[in-house]
Amino acid sequence: MVLDLFRPPIELEQLWLQIGQIGSRSFPLVASAGLACGVIMTLHSRTYLVRFGATSMVPTVQCLGFVLEIGPLLTALLVAGRVGAGIGAMLSNMRTTEQIDAVEALSVDSFKFLVVPRVLACVLVLPLLTIFTDFSGLLGGYISEFAASHISAPLYIERAFAGLRWENFIPPTVKTSAFGFIIGTVSAFFGYTTSEGSEGVGRAATNSVVLSSLLVIVADIILVRCIFFAFPETAL
Repeated sequence: MVLDLFRPPIELEQLWLQIGQIGSRSFPLVASAGLACGVIMTLHSRTYLVRFGATSMVPTVQCLGFVLEIGPLLTALLVAGRVGAGIGAMLSNMRTTEQIDAVEALSVDSFKFLVVPRVLACVLVLPLLTIFTDFSGLLGGYISEFAASHISAPLYIERAFAGLRWENFIPPTVKTSAFGFIIGTVSAFFGYTTSEGSEGVGRAATNSVVLSSLLVIVADIILVRCIFFAFPETAL
């Protein structure tokens, strides 16, 4: 009885569980995608900057491009495909097999137990995954640039962060929390409210990915404009 007083609520346990699952399962995907995009972006940007004699700007362009837009949007779309489909399929399967009804029969709020922890986990994990994507992109850019010009790591880092300020880094990273809310809410909605039997499991997963990806893109446009309005100096 005394130990029960210090035991965290079951919803909090579910939250930590979902944070661990979403983060650990998404990390290899976002890291590898960021690394590949970093290499590709450096190859393209270097090709055009060489024409203007501005090869020294390659690290700066790479850093700003990833931190401002590529990293946040790429992470959100990858998580929408990886996590959104999983949430939609899992909840719809639980609804189809009457597991949600069983949870409610135990006097447990199924919405607070199943939906809220997943949505909050997406909100909290997206900014962290975005940072890893940015780091992977810079690492891929350095590998590509080192192969072309044998630039040293300290010099690459100095040039990469020369034009980056906190107001360029924090708003684009924090806005991914909104992306996480969209992904978690849309996916949980399709999974939690499905009523089409076993056929609805695949449909819920597909609808979760498609709609959450579209809403993330639309939200990104709106949030970028809001960031430019709130921080005019970030409008490069």
